[in-house]
Amino acid sequence: FESELGAQAPLGFFDPLKLTGDGSVEAFKRRRQSEIKHGRISMLAAMGYMTPEITGKFPGYLSPSLNLKFADVPNGLAAVSKVPAAGWAQILGYMAYCETSQDQSAGTPGAAGEFGFKVITSDDDEVLKRKLASELANGRLAMMAIIGMFYQDGLTGSAW
Repeated sequence: FESELGAQAPLGFFDPLKLTGDGSVEAFKRRRQSEIKHGRISMLAAMGYMTPEITGKFPGYLSPSLNLKFADVPNGLAAVSKVPAAGWAQILGYMAYCETSQDQSAGTPGAAGEFGFKVITSDDDEVLKRKLASELANGRLAMMAIIGMFYQDGLTGSAW
C-alpha cells in the first residue's frame, strides 16, 4: 500500500498499528473510505466550530416557542446543553437520513464517499491526484484540529 494515494512526505505510508499487515485490499479500501468520510466531516466541523466566533451568529430565534435566540447559544461545547431536545432530534434525524439515503454497500460510489456532489475534479490525472491527496491531508489535519478544539474547550471553557 506504499504507493496508494495519501502516502505523502514526510512520513510516506504511515501505519504504526500495522492495520494493513494482513495485506487485505478490501479492508484497506474500507478504512480509506472511512478516513475520507471522517476527514470531510471534520473539515466541516472545524469550520462550524470557528465560524460563529469569527463572523457572529444568525439574527433571530433558534426556538421561538422557547424564546431562545441564536445569540443566546454559546460557542463551542457549552452549546450542547443549550440546544433544545427538538433541535437535537432534527440534527440526529438529518444524520440518519444522510447515512441511509444512499447505497453505501461495497463497490458502490456511496461506499467510496461519492454522493454526486463533485467539487474536486480535473481532466488532468496528475492534477486530480494532487487534489485528492490534498483532500486526504486536509481531512487528517481537520480530524486532529477538531479533537484539539474539543479538548481545549473542555479544559478551559474556550476553544481559543
